[in-house]
Amino acid sequence: MSRSAPPAGGPRDILRLALPALPVLAAEPLFLLVDTAVVGRLGGLQLASLAVAAVLFAQVTTQLTFLSYGTTARAARFYGAGRRSAAVTEGVQATWLALAVGLGVVAVGQLAAAPLAGLLAGDPVIAQGAVSWLRIALLGAPLVLVTLAGNGWMRGVQDTRRPMWIVIGGNLVSALLCPLLVHGTGDWAGWGLEGSAVANVAGQALAASWFLRALVVERRRAPADDPVRFAPDTAVLRAQATMGRDLIVRSLGFQACFLSATAVAARFGSESVAAHQIVLQLWVFQSLVLDAVAIAAQSLVGAALGGADGERDADGTRDDTGPARALAARVTRYGLVLGCGFGVLFAALYPVLPPVFTRDAAVLAAVPAAWWFFTALQPIAGVVFALDGVLLGAGDAAFLRTTTLLAALGGFLPMIWLSLLFGWGLAGIWTGLAAFMVVRLVAVGLRARSGRWAVPGEVRA
Repeated sequence: MSRSAPPAGGPRDILRLALPALPVLAAEPLFLLVDTAVVGRLGGLQLASLAVAAVLFAQVTTQLTFLSYGTTARAARFYGAGRRSAAVTEGVQATWLALAVGLGVVAVGQLAAAPLAGLLAGDPVIAQGAVSWLRIALLGAPLVLVTLAGNGWMRGVQDTRRPMWIVIGGNLVSALLCPLLVHGTGDWAGWGLEGSAVANVAGQALAASWFLRALVVERRRAPADDPVRFAPDTAVLRAQATMGRDLIVRSLGFQACFLSATAVAARFGSESVAAHQIVLQLWVFQSLVLDAVAIAAQSLVGAALGGADGERDADGTRDDTGPARALAARVTRYGLVLGCGFGVLFAALYPVLPPVFTRDAAVLAAVPAAWWFFTALQPIAGVVFALDGVLLGAGDAAFLRTTTLLAALGGFLPMIWLSLLFGWGLAGIWTGLAAFMVVRLVAVGLRARSGRWAVPGEVRA
């Protein structure tokens, strides 16, 4: 079978994939702002209930992103080998896995909603509202996971435009329905807080249906001698679940670190936790841009390795993974340049940006302790995110899992709790984040330099 040439991976290739990926990454946070504004008009009690429920429901997407990232890595290899139907079949299997896991989330979530909301909310009235919202929203869990799988295989075949329009369309429907279902119209008073959850499920159903339709279209267009297989394949499902396990464990490491950081910041007073929240949300924002570059790297690196056949020269010293390695080097340089740009930008915006979030003098006085760590870490973050994308595209999830946990246990978490013990405040917490990023930088840098991640072929063993 003829193989497609590995992508060049130049700036135009990166932008072609990264720019449409950015709105997909930003869609959920932006919709949460709309949801918050609509529900906020009902009153503080309902807004508090939404806050509790939304944190719990967010775990569905944050902990199960392997359906997106893992699928991209596997599909991209087949795409690079010139086997589009096999790449789409990976998307079909990921969709089966999404439905199975999603139904499990619905079942467990319905049982756990009340105790978890009660634990998190404290106030029984707030918890009651959270449970009402959460039990409706959980019905959309399989739909959200189908959307993650759809994003994954489409990125694998280097199509980030269709997912962009699908996700934007689904979120737009939710945003339009939300005020209507929450506040009603005319003589109808609406469903209140629960209307927000119904609007979410409606938008999620629309997006998931479009991704399912895309699979059907791909099946119809596939050549007769290379069909897209719709039947569940236990071997592929097992391989996807294994990669998923590694990525879930890695995600749990992130969650433990950032939840601990917020908890400890709160122990230093309301001013400290507010300042920490401002800088942390800016960190999350810039992570979206760097994640878009990482997504492009996943797709391009996976395709480059899939297009390599592993043949060596007569002396056995060289294989044909050179294009993938060169691509990794270029993506790393792009990440460094972007990170340096962010560092200069946020340093220049220090006098004007924090006051946009608050006018409280005490909070603004606490911001510098975190701000300059945040600014200085931008170049490091640019490189780490880029190399994360490279290694994810190569299917090197087990390495990323292990090094993330080591960085968390050996850097971030000890510094967080030592900060509490010795009263180091936000400076200690953000020193922990700096240690976390530096350990990851060294680990992924050495891994990338070694070339052991560059395993050629259609599927990484």
